[in-house]
Amino acid sequence: MTTLHGKSFIGGNLAAGGQENKRATSPLDSSVLEPPFSSATLEDVDAALKLAEEAFAGLSARSGEERATFLERIADEIIALGDDLLNRAHLETGLPIARLTGERARTVGQLKLFAQVVREGSWVDARIDRPLPERQPLPRPDIRRMLVPLGPVVVFGSSNFPLAFSVAGGDTASALASGNPVVVKAHSGHPGTSELVATAVRRAVEACGLPAGAFSMLHGSGRIVGLALVRHPFTRAVGFTGSRTAGRALFEAAGTRPSPIPVFAEMSSLNPLFILPEALKEHGKAIAEGLKNSITLGVGQFCTKPGFVIAIEGPELAGFQEALRVAFEAVPPATMLHDAICNAFHAGATRASGVNGVQPLGKTTQTVEASKTHGGALMLRTTYQHFLQHPELADEVFGPFALLISVKSVAEMQSFARDLEGQLTATVHARAEDGEVARGLFSILQQKAGRLIVNGYPTGVEVCHAMNHGGPYPATTDSRFTSVGTAALYRFVRPMCYQGFPAQLLPQELRDENPLGIARLVDGVRTTATI
Repeated sequence: MTTLHGKSFIGGNLAAGGQENKRATSPLDSSVLEPPFSSATLEDVDAALKLAEEAFAGLSARSGEERATFLERIADEIIALGDDLLNRAHLETGLPIARLTGERARTVGQLKLFAQVVREGSWVDARIDRPLPERQPLPRPDIRRMLVPLGPVVVFGSSNFPLAFSVAGGDTASALASGNPVVVKAHSGHPGTSELVATAVRRAVEACGLPAGAFSMLHGSGRIVGLALVRHPFTRAVGFTGSRTAGRALFEAAGTRPSPIPVFAEMSSLNPLFILPEALKEHGKAIAEGLKNSITLGVGQFCTKPGFVIAIEGPELAGFQEALRVAFEAVPPATMLHDAICNAFHAGATRASGVNGVQPLGKTTQTVEASKTHGGALMLRTTYQHFLQHPELADEVFGPFALLISVKSVAEMQSFARDLEGQLTATVHARAEDGEVARGLFSILQQKAGRLIVNGYPTGVEVCHAMNHGGPYPATTDSRFTSVGTAALYRFVRPMCYQGFPAQLLPQELRDENPLGIARLVDGVRTTATI
């Protein structure tokens, strides 16, 4: 296995680090892993962002082809890490090798997908309005516009996706694709995994001849190193995936800077799943099995895990509940990402179980072993009336847990939907006979969620052009954007308008001859033609 050094990357150099040295603990057996990882200092933060600022002009000036080649080289370097990467990630997170293999493929795939987008080039949304010198009462000047990068972006690694939402994950890929240097704050739960991937990115930076400050990665506390990164004057934007508490702290820190910056934070979501009467009647047993799989996938440690299940009381509901009970009892306990998440899961599940009017519905019957950081599947049930009396039931329990809420009518179901906070997803199971009810429910839910699903399950976020992984607060801090899919790069750019520019000073994307052959909006008409 590759020997790890436990240092932060400041551009192409390793940081000496501070006094604090921490080792990762494997959730599989509570063993302490080598080596110790040295926390970055505030001087390291400053050095990394100064390098990023110096690198910005050179990186943003690179062509789409050059940036695409860079992203593809990162992908190749990640694959070249081989089993060392998968084995270390398994030790640090407890995630199965098969799951990590799939996540590595997703990480590499999204890097290559962004490469395709920037190589083609039309993502810059070039717009040209040619001059109208004869217009009365005033002539119109030549006006052209395109998207340009913001500047250094700080990315926070996520605990539940040590590859796809971490050092070279979607936030980093989309920021680099759009021409921004990146400084990553590594997640303390998988520091060795982070070091390995950072090594791959650094190799790609050097192989492609990019400025050293194009990429850095720092270890350390979110409260110290993380906040210092957000508050640094050279930071122009932040990408974050994690808890509402941490995301809100970063958001507030960014908002109170002398020059506020955007924080694109994906935080908490309960992803309600509604089952309409005809669907429950015809497919209750199948829905119960699908729900069990969705709720317990990855030990429930997905931001899109269904946390609420809502159905109307009636004779079919009893059979559905029995199917859920049987399904949940058969789910074996499994290792969670680390002891802090595991402890929070057990505490949240215990609190919810103790609320008046809440009853157990189904839970794993196998032994939950603390030494293996186990989380055991648990499904509770309550009524809408009890739910209204206990707002604490709306708190997210991150793990293999969900709450079935029975309502008396469609009106109560709609009332529940109206009272929801912002969500990443909302799902409705319906048959053709449920059509009118479904339409009414979707008219409410489209104001509450960033992705609506019919007769499916929200876990599993496809990386593609049309995907949206975002939603109204508190699902994210800005519902206009996504953190998954190629549209994610629009978080880290801004529009720039060029008025009356000589042709030789215009970016290639805006020149009359259209040397890149991209699609542009010319006088209101979408075209790839020269003008």
